Amino acid sequence: MRTRLPPGALDAADRAILNALQEGFPLAPRPYAEAAERLGLTEDDLIARLARLKEIGAITRFGPFFDAAAMGGAFCLCAMAVPEDRFEAVAAQVNAHAEVAHNYARAHRLNMWFVLATERPEGIDAAARAIEAETGLAVLRFPKLAEFFIGFRVAA
Repeated sequence: MRTRLPPGALDAADRAILNALQEGFPLAPRPYAEAAERLGLTEDDLIARLARLKEIGAITRFGPFFDAAAMGGAFCLCAMAVPEDRFEAVAAQVNAHAEVAHNYARAHRLNMWFVLATERPEGIDAAARAIEAETGLAVLRFPKLAEFFIGFRVAA
């Protein structure tokens, strides 16, 4: 399970990075250098800070979000009912799959929710079946019926 960051874990530069990079990342030959310059940092400092933010759990990943469906692939929201004593082990098994885009714990009978993203629509069932075989648990699939853009941002 994810834990809350301790007070003082993020300094002003960390917060500036988190706030600025939610709005986009430069498409340039040296995007880290360009982003760092806008933040008053060096390229190496920005890269090191992003690695640290991931290491401490302030971010889970840093990278582009691709629309798999627009490229001929598919997304699918999935859920599992995982026994609490196996939760961390199952999360590691699920997260080891390259197709897993996000994974969240929920206080519910279906306590693990994740998104599968695959290059082709048939990849969803293949990935879900592989997870079922590895964990011995059912993967419930909730395919997208409609898409809504909510513009989610978090102020750090």
